[in-house]
Amino acid sequence: MDLNQLNEIDFNNLGEAPLPVKAVLIVLLCAGIGYGWYHFNTKNQIDQLKVAERKETELKQTFETKQKKAANLDNYKQQLAEMDESFEALLKRLPNETEVDDLLIDVSQTGLAAGLEFKLFRPTGEEKRDFYAEYPIQINVVGKYHQFGEFVSGLAALPRIVTIHNISTNGDNLSATVKTYRYLKENAL
Repeated sequence: MDLNQLNEIDFNNLGEAPLPVKAVLIVLLCAGIGYGWYHFNTKNQIDQLKVAERKETELKQTFETKQKKAANLDNYKQQLAEMDESFEALLKRLPNETEVDDLLIDVSQTGLAAGLEFKLFRPTGEEKRDFYAEYPIQINVVGKYHQFGEFVSGLAALPRIVTIHNISTNGDNLSATVKTYRYLKENAL
């Protein structure tokens, strides 16, 4: 086929064109249809597929996370029950409003039993926090080092929770803040 023959092609009568020309035109036509099909139909479907695949991955991760939680649900329930028991036990160690006066007596008797002499024993009143109240007691006692240790050990052995803060010693003198706590019921907040 001569390239000059391409100039002589009658596009109104392509059936008479030489076979190589027909082949090239068919290939171009198929390429145009393929491109149009891809651009206007398949490309959107591929984009939608990619979005669906990303969503599938996210859903799988969410499912796996929830599945792990569900698999451990019995353990979580058991831990929660144990925590509730521990919380109840700790609440029992906190004095209620009527037991605070008895606890003040217990603190002073613990110091006297350790051989300490009280120079200051001043409850400063209840201080409310989020879900509990503190009862700080300012103390200043005179005694020996081992008596201070016996006093602190005695406070730790009390049936109610008592903590010691801001401890300072100066020879035979010990100053500190002793605190006990009370749980505030939800309706008391």
